[in-house]
Amino acid sequence: MAYQKFETDLAGRPLTIETGHVAEQANGALIIRCGDTVLLVTATASKQPREGIDFFPLTCDYEEKLYAAGRIPGSFPRREGRPSEAAVLASRMIDRPMRPLFPKDFRNDVQVIATVLSADQEQDPTTLAITGASCALQISGIPHGGPVGCVRVGMLDGRLLLNPTLPQLSQSDLDLVVAGTDAGIIMVEAGAQQVSEQTMLQALRLAHDEIRKLVAFQREVRQAVGKPPISYTPATVDSEVAAAVHEFAAERIAPAARNVDKAAREQAVDDLKAETVAALEGRFPELRGDIGKAFESELKKAVRGAILNEGVRPDGRRSDEIRQITCQVGVLPRTHGSALFTRGQTQALSIVTLGSGQDQQKLDGLGLEDFKRFMHHYNFPPFSVGEARPLRSPGRREIGHGALAERAVHNVMPSDEDFPYVVRIVTEILSSNGSTSMASVCGSALGLMDAGVPLKAPVAGIAMGLITDETGQRAAILSDIQGMEDALGDMDFKVAGSETGITALQMDMKISGLSWELLERALEQARQARLFILGKMTEVLPAPRVDMSPFAPRIDVIQINPDKIRDVIGPGGKTIRRIVEETGVQIDVEDDGRVFIASANAAARGQAIAMIHDLTDEIEIGKIYKGKVTRLMGFGAFVEILPKKEGLVRIGQLADFHVDKVEDVVNIGDEIMVKVIEVDDRGRLNLSRREAIRDIAQRQKEAAGAGTAGPA
Repeated sequence: MAYQKFETDLAGRPLTIETGHVAEQANGALIIRCGDTVLLVTATASKQPREGIDFFPLTCDYEEKLYAAGRIPGSFPRREGRPSEAAVLASRMIDRPMRPLFPKDFRNDVQVIATVLSADQEQDPTTLAITGASCALQISGIPHGGPVGCVRVGMLDGRLLLNPTLPQLSQSDLDLVVAGTDAGIIMVEAGAQQVSEQTMLQALRLAHDEIRKLVAFQREVRQAVGKPPISYTPATVDSEVAAAVHEFAAERIAPAARNVDKAAREQAVDDLKAETVAALEGRFPELRGDIGKAFESELKKAVRGAILNEGVRPDGRRSDEIRQITCQVGVLPRTHGSALFTRGQTQALSIVTLGSGQDQQKLDGLGLEDFKRFMHHYNFPPFSVGEARPLRSPGRREIGHGALAERAVHNVMPSDEDFPYVVRIVTEILSSNGSTSMASVCGSALGLMDAGVPLKAPVAGIAMGLITDETGQRAAILSDIQGMEDALGDMDFKVAGSETGITALQMDMKISGLSWELLERALEQARQARLFILGKMTEVLPAPRVDMSPFAPRIDVIQINPDKIRDVIGPGGKTIRRIVEETGVQIDVEDDGRVFIASANAAARGQAIAMIHDLTDEIEIGKIYKGKVTRLMGFGAFVEILPKKEGLVRIGQLADFHVDKVEDVVNIGDEIMVKVIEVDDRGRLNLSRREAIRDIAQRQKEAAGAGTAGPA
């Protein structure tokens, strides 16, 4: 294929796609560039379908290469290792809008890889990766229903901004990523500072207008360099098998699928499926797999039909009804904060731990941030769904769910200045039947309030679903979807926020062309559900606790002159290590002169603060200090009043009476009170013990007089 270059405009910035000169053995390969951010995106399919599977084997990978930003990895081998959390989230964001547009019966392995080759710290590589992935698929010949375009929307000073730069995004009240076709939106990922539903809708409309331009641009590229479509044999269900399954099981599926208890419902459905297979496999011995597929199709029709035609969900709820909610806080005695949130058969235990600056996470990626002070980790053990399987490290799903809840809560966290703690939340999913990520939001918010974190507002989350008929004319929007409704529905729409507005949003569509009217209805129904859940939460804990756990560290913050930081650190860190060893506190020093002293022991914090003040305070004329006599001379005594700061007490300033010898009053090593009476033009300190004694006596006299004075 000959080299070709295509150019368009992305929100006022040039966007280019180049093909025909790289990775020519991939089915589709291109270089996508905006500014100095450059990605290589490839799409490759296996030559033969994978045998014995009933799903589409798609893998999407986003590769961060630190050379793209001129960095060397910080790991011991100095090479990229396992993907960072940001890379995993980007991989998921590529997968989510691509997967629904592949033929459901395509069984060839497909791999999409987006590799960041150059990052200018201005343009967002993630949205370029999604657009590039779509275009690579379009020119590859791999069957795909795109093109898909992707844009990011921010909001500065109340004004929506398309394709914001990364520095602008760090100041934005909205971080919205939208992917879709010209027919409609497929995927949404957003974090926001409590923005309204109407503002979110405006941002989505703005994004979709730009997406249409990117879709048209990709069609031009496909027209010019696209390969012929790959032929494949569709994996269809035999029509006789489908008819036999319908006749045997159709009327029995609906009652089996209707039960409040998840385990009982699944058991009834599994039993009926096994009975169906046993009854029909004699007639269709070579098509046993088709019997199971036909049964799943009948199950889907039955559940969706009951919701649309009868208004009845599998557990008997109305479309806008939320399952029973219970909340508990302070459930663990030694943790800094904890909460147990239960909604139906979904249960989340969230635990909050407060730490100092030394506990922040170091990031080794392509982003602008080097450290992370707020973390939410989501764990999904097998017992939560009644399974027994080996425990593994967190997968993409766990990382994605944790990040969504983290974003929802982070947007109501106090500033670092108001709350200088590093915060880690761990959510353990104890039982799962739909929307565990939104249960994590609720549990995390309650846990933070239990820990005494002064949140801007409590937040809650709700998962919404959508069921439509074949014509798209009838639709049911479902609040608080459970597992079966998620699997068999057309939309997974998660919204988290406060009473004021949205803090996080995630949407994945399985159909195209969701109308704006339906989206607006879904947002309003989600708002009502969110307010209902917030009401249940605030019944248990209306506001953050005034006092933190006695087991949590306390952090005092003092400000020093930045020029004095070297005095606190000392040569090779010797001074700060001495303070830490003597007091047992943790100390973090910022470049702006802020010093954070963390310890659960108030006396230890006070001692450390005093030691730091001794190192950094400027000498004040007229102030009284406690000092140590370091040298004796015939004319007076030298006294160290602060580390490496000593002054002279002349013999006439030692006492109220005549002193013949300095040794008659003080000796080396004595600790005495002295007053600074002068700093000469050479910076030398003149001190007076006599005036210090007089001032102290006067203060004591005044204090005693004030204490004994009666009413006039």
